[in-house]
Amino acid sequence: MLHGARFLFSAPPIAAIPSAGTGLEGSWRRCQHEYGLDPATPALPCVLSGAELRQSCQRAGRVMHFAAPELDLLHAALEPVGYTVMLSDIGGVVLDHRTAPPIRRGCRRWHFWPGAVWHERDAGTNGIGTCLAEQRSVSVHRNQHWRSGLHGLAGVATPVYDATGRMAACLNASSFRPTPEGTMGALLASALLQAARQIERTCFMDRYRGHAIMLLGAAMGSSVPMVALDRERHVVGATFAARMQMGIAPAQDVNLCLLDDTTAPRPGAPLREAQTVAIQTALASARGKVAVAARMLGVSRSTLHRRLRNLESPPA
Repeated sequence: MLHGARFLFSAPPIAAIPSAGTGLEGSWRRCQHEYGLDPATPALPCVLSGAELRQSCQRAGRVMHFAAPELDLLHAALEPVGYTVMLSDIGGVVLDHRTAPPIRRGCRRWHFWPGAVWHERDAGTNGIGTCLAEQRSVSVHRNQHWRSGLHGLAGVATPVYDATGRMAACLNASSFRPTPEGTMGALLASALLQAARQIERTCFMDRYRGHAIMLLGAAMGSSVPMVALDRERHVVGATFAARMQMGIAPAQDVNLCLLDDTTAPRPGAPLREAQTVAIQTALASARGKVAVAARMLGVSRSTLHRRLRNLESPPA
């Protein structure tokens, strides 16, 4: 590993770092107690060699391929406000980026560049590293970074999931000249969420090409609840959000019938909720015609009627 240049900064004491109301308290605790990071240490994230970066890109596989068009769109939207867009793997390694020529030099200096390793364990609290550590969207603005040398930066990041529900990457928008008040945060977060959902959707559609795809309600963070059905209408694939609804772990093999007449999930169970959404979706698509909805779901009309009665019954 090749280590980046070091810059000297004057650092405030740990007590001066804000520690409440930002949602980053867990990250700061990890930096202090688990990682033992000194906030005054001026080192920037390390940078991989060219060979190491190529290996990381190969391991990312098709997620990186499907992310490229979304990076282009994000860059077109965020370039006017001075933000660069990056895609990292789950180890915090920046795999790809989009940067406007006027800020290219600054991005290199601050390691907003392929090969930079923004893992929280080394870089401290930061958009990419903390997003990966907590598997959720995060915003880290200026002095919310653990290391005082990064207090001039701002970053927003969101998880990207693959077709099996695993967190496969992280989308990030960062700036080394952010506005002091951080007014861009909500706009950046929304743009990243939409891009991450599209990457997941494209990965899922590619993996289950030729299957029927069913949407199970509204998006959950950066994941859209979708399931893939085979010809017998068995669920053979599910996104991260769909797996959370059905109580199935990421990457776990999926082969089940949402409306299997031999099982009746208890009220409040994740599978029962998924069944309810699936039936409502089919009925809406069939304009309320039970026979048509039953064919879409791959069950008999009597089974669908029975499921409707079961799902409409009040919880015990």
